[in-house]
Amino acid sequence: MPDLSFLEHVALALVVQAVVGLLSRNWWAGAAVASAYFVGREFAQAEYRWIETYGEGLRANMPWWGPFDVSVWPKLDQWLDWIAPVVVTCTVAWFVGRRNRC
Repeated sequence: MPDLSFLEHVALALVVQAVVGLLSRNWWAGAAVASAYFVGREFAQAEYRWIETYGEGLRANMPWWGPFDVSVWPKLDQWLDWIAPVVVTCTVAWFVGRRNRC
């Protein structure tokens, strides 16, 4: 069975976006906060994968581009865990902004 953790990430991102959006009336800010959390989380995990794979277990051995190395992103779910919340929250912010203009 495929890993569906990205759905949990999307749900949590939408909750965070709704809280920030309703409190600030800025749904783009909510999208930014929620997206930044998941992007940061997944890239931190990519750092650890790079360190384990290429850095001999030492963070000091990792170059600045380590988490951007596509070889440490081999699984689709690793990509979806950050892309799905970004796409969904930006889409919601766009729809809410469009609705508010009408």
